[in-house]
Amino acid sequence: MSSSDEYRRLVEEAGLPPEALPSDAFFNANVDGELKRALKKAIEELEPADEAPHFPDCNEIQAHRAAARAAGEPLEPLKIGVLISGSGTNLQALIDRIADGSLNAKIELVVASRPSAKGLQRAEAAGIQTLTLSKEIYADPIAADEVIAHELLEHGVEYVVMAGYMRMVHAPLLVTFPNRVVNLHPALLPSFTGAHAIADAYERGVKVTGVTVHFANAAYDAGPIIAQRPLAVEEGWDIDTLEAHIHEIEHELYPHVVQLLADGRIHVRENLTVAVQE
Repeated sequence: MSSSDEYRRLVEEAGLPPEALPSDAFFNANVDGELKRALKKAIEELEPADEAPHFPDCNEIQAHRAAARAAGEPLEPLKIGVLISGSGTNLQALIDRIADGSLNAKIELVVASRPSAKGLQRAEAAGIQTLTLSKEIYADPIAADEVIAHELLEHGVEYVVMAGYMRMVHAPLLVTFPNRVVNLHPALLPSFTGAHAIADAYERGVKVTGVTVHFANAAYDAGPIIAQRPLAVEEGWDIDTLEAHIHEIEHELYPHVVQLLADGRIHVRENLTVAVQE
């Protein structure tokens, strides 16, 4: 059975619609060149023809949106792509805030690292296009990120929002979206980095922990910090109680940060700290 046939079988078993399948380019044996072909196409469309493609960084997009807001112009919804790996509760928080009108954004694409991710069904219910991956079939993370970057560009995404995405992002995404890949971490960075932050903080017996939203870069959990919200840990809490409170904060803080980006209120300084205009 080919990789594409096996992938379609996994998608069908997960109960996902045909739209959850990646584009044909995802199964291309020469997939390493997908982003290069996309860049070549972008170069050919530029005037003059020898001008290099330009991927705007966070500050360029933020300055443009801030100027429009200051001029009283209506702001178009911020186009975002959301990366998930599991249940998608933070994705749902974004969907809900967009639906109730309190978040001026539009989710153009949801990318999952596995076909079984329950968040894909949340995206389907909201009518959002999806892209599914499987590291068992698509093990090369660089090639996978090239495909993801290509698909996000095709959907006109301005910011990439990692919402419980359990794969590290690499150069193809970070170069294509400079300081435009946002991550959520369930601790107060730089403390308790890694995939088990809640358990690590709990086992250390901290009295205060919290949630961090930051820009992703090549250093794991070390990108510029956008926002943090503390949580006092009460005596008698078990780890499940702590995790529940952390998730409550995530579901409030993440949409808030995306709205700050939509309003053009974020600026990344040269020293990689972040200025926020509330």
